[in-house]
Amino acid sequence: MKIPEILKKLNEIFAKNGFEAYLVGGAVRDVLLGKKASDWDVTTNATPEQMMKIFHRVIPTGIAHGTVTIHFMGAEIEATTFRSESGYSDGRHPDNVSFDATLEDDLSRRDFTMNAIAASLADGTIIDPFEGRKDIKSKTIRTVGNARDRFLEDGLRPIRAIRFSSQLNFEIEKGTYEAIKLPEVQEKIKSISMERFRDEFEKILRSEEPSLALHRMEKTGILKAFIPELADCRGCEQADMRGFHEFDVLDHNLYACDGAPRENEIVRLAALFHDIGKKEAKVIEKLEYPKGSGCFVEQIHFHGHERYSSKTTKEILVRLKFPNSVINQVTHLIEQHMFFFEENWSDAAVRRFLVRVKPECVEDLFSLRIADIYGMHRCKVDPMNDGVQKLFILRERIRKIQSRQTALSLKDLAVNGNDLISAGIPAGKKLGFVLNELFQCVLDDPEMNEKEKLLTVARNIVAKNT
Repeated sequence: MKIPEILKKLNEIFAKNGFEAYLVGGAVRDVLLGKKASDWDVTTNATPEQMMKIFHRVIPTGIAHGTVTIHFMGAEIEATTFRSESGYSDGRHPDNVSFDATLEDDLSRRDFTMNAIAASLADGTIIDPFEGRKDIKSKTIRTVGNARDRFLEDGLRPIRAIRFSSQLNFEIEKGTYEAIKLPEVQEKIKSISMERFRDEFEKILRSEEPSLALHRMEKTGILKAFIPELADCRGCEQADMRGFHEFDVLDHNLYACDGAPRENEIVRLAALFHDIGKKEAKVIEKLEYPKGSGCFVEQIHFHGHERYSSKTTKEILVRLKFPNSVINQVTHLIEQHMFFFEENWSDAAVRRFLVRVKPECVEDLFSLRIADIYGMHRCKVDPMNDGVQKLFILRERIRKIQSRQTALSLKDLAVNGNDLISAGIPAGKKLGFVLNELFQCVLDDPEMNEKEKLLTVARNIVAKNT
């Protein structure tokens, strides 16, 4: 394979000092797939101490395991000494690391054949002792050596296998896939930290179709182990005579996640969990249809499910150790996703919607609504769909209101607490009540947002409540 110029120059320094160096791992795999490699990992027979001597800027990022980060020509290149490993009592790190190893020894410790390929930095020669290129060509994920043993070394590897299957659209080789379901492997998977699971989960969310991986996580028991609330949505049916839904709640959530913008993690998380509370909210109503026929049909309702969904989502994201900022944004979108806009809304109604939803969240909320529509039947959303057309109309209404610089929060009022105190309104709960009443007044009529007008209204409010 063609070696980038920067790596050729890096190799010149290795070679000048009598060392070999090879590009390994995901970078080689991505190049063989015709993709652009984003990170470069190098393996070498030089020890960390030797690398720190021959390069000017070296950070000992994982020196116990032979790894350093070389700052070279504006890039950060992770370099690791050839090593062999044995014993993984903590389910992640090797108990014993030996640097008395060959390149083949080093490749043999890696997780999957597609990641156990090296390319010489000297001339691009490929070293592929486990036929990784063959598996890449056939789009197959296969462990290096025995799958059970490989997975028992690190419980994250089965999740990585599933994540790669989604990212690369590869199939997991049958023996490798079946090994994920083994009881001892399942226990090892459960032992990994929430942070490590979350990191893989986020990478899955960034794949083109997260549902591919999430379905495999369900079938292998991993979803039940880490997000049982989502797995429990399987079998919660929602299709009735109205034809809104084709799938049960789990599949609808997964496909809605597919339909959310790939680059927007907030919306993808909201889409994945937006209906997770439906199981709690589900009510089945029997209706005579047609009336007087004596025939009865079932109509399914999920009144208030957005509140259940928001609460459950918060519990999940806290458990997975997402940042509070992410949790707050996702749960807010879920809580607001059941809005129903009609074209006869007054401008005041649009302003109240904008205040409730928060102006900065409107576009994400619209993206969530479109993802929800996609998830109903798993097909491309028609721009002429009635629900989509209403979003376009509402967006234009919002744009016009925002262009008028209307007050949309207390801080936009022409008066503040100090103004009211100066006008003789005492500080305390009454002051907050008056400010809120003034804000409601301005939402109804933006022309009231003038200081003297608001002070007059404030005095009237106080007089009526004294």
